[in-house]
Amino acid sequence: MKKKKLKVLVDMSATLIHNGHIEILRKANKFGDIYIALTTDREILKKKGYLPELNFKERSSVLKSIRFVKNIIPSKWNIDDKFIKRNKIDILVHGNDNSNTALKVKKKIFKRTPNISSSKIRYKAYKNYLKIYEKK
Repeated sequence: MKKKKLKVLVDMSATLIHNGHIEILRKANKFGDIYIALTTDREILKKKGYLPELNFKERSSVLKSIRFVKNIIPSKWNIDDKFIKRNKIDILVHGNDNSNTALKVKKKIFKRTPNISSSKIRYKAYKNYLKIYEKK
């Protein structure tokens, strides 16, 4: 009889998807089937004060194309015990900036990938935009 794979939740906003997101998914994949709790656009606006460059549907489409990912679950900013229970999650995976309030689930916390973040990419794109368009 085949052993049932654990249901592993990786929560992220992935406003600008980068190699740090891929790395955490690769690590999480060792524990079971990967489900992504993807923060909705409305929640990002509420928490960070802006709408992401890629909307929920676009971010979801990119993430679903990654071979580790079984499915996407729309989520609020905070993952709580109610969300964990409703989605029958066995393990919650997050970077070491975890602020979720879920207590009744096993957690795997990984260090963030050094020197990469959506904010850094956004700033670099902004600087490049200024270089290109300020000349005109």
